[in-house]
Amino acid sequence: DLRGRKGRATERQRRCRRGRLMAVYYNDSDPAACAWLRELIAAGLLPAGEVDERSIMDVEPADLRGFTQCHFFAGIGGWPYALRLAGVAEDLSVWTGSPPCQPFSQAGQRKGQNDDRHLAPAFLRLVAACGPNLVFGEQVASAAVLGPVGGAARAAAAGPAGWAWFDALAADLEAASYAVSAADLPAAGIGAPHIRQRLFF
Repeated sequence: DLRGRKGRATERQRRCRRGRLMAVYYNDSDPAACAWLRELIAAGLLPAGEVDERSIMDVEPADLRGFTQCHFFAGIGGWPYALRLAGVAEDLSVWTGSPPCQPFSQAGQRKGQNDDRHLAPAFLRLVAACGPNLVFGEQVASAAVLGPVGGAARAAAAGPAGWAWFDALAADLEAASYAVSAADLPAAGIGAPHIRQRLFF
């Protein structure tokens, strides 16, 4: 696990010398989720990798050198498991990140981009610095994320703070030379007994 800059570098050097540098990085600040990730990795249900319990705010681009795939806000490993089910090779450069939905959920306080849990900018900072080939993510499909139906077109002069969540995310990804697309999909669309509308990008 990643616990401290000196220990992190030492362990990485040992693995490099042995020729067994792990290609997959998992990050989540919830210790219970990280414990679950380790169990799933040990059981062979997720790719072998390092689990980092630090906040994404504390992760630097240099910490991610040597990892081909990085999964932020990893939870219990939904994205790496989905990639495995889809037959995506573990040596393909893919990052995933599903930032906390609470700031944008209808059930929350709806503080949006003013919420301390609005962590997409931290994720995008690392994406821009490291440049993985592919980036996937997910967010609750609320009006705060997609913008109000029938609303006026966004004005560049207003700045990202006045945009819907996805507008700001797309602008940052495009500024980092990514092509961006998204799909608003419900869980009911694949047979679940509830709607659970989500935006996948």
